[in-house]
Amino acid sequence: MNDEPAPAPRVVCARCGRTAPEPPVTWTCSVENGTRHYLCEDCARTHLRSIEGRLDSSWW
Repeated sequence: MNDEPAPAPRVVCARCGRTAPEPPVTWTCSVENGTRHYLCEDCARTHLRSIEGRLDSSWW
């Protein structure tokens, strides 16, 4: 039996792959087809108009 604790889950940006130990307050979260997606602040800023226009992420 392994007594080491399991590694903490990391949050991954759905666009660029940046990771964080937990979702920072500056990241954006969206739910598409029942799946939660996180965007780092740089990706969210870049695609802000598409996000606000509720365009499917496949369009941007």
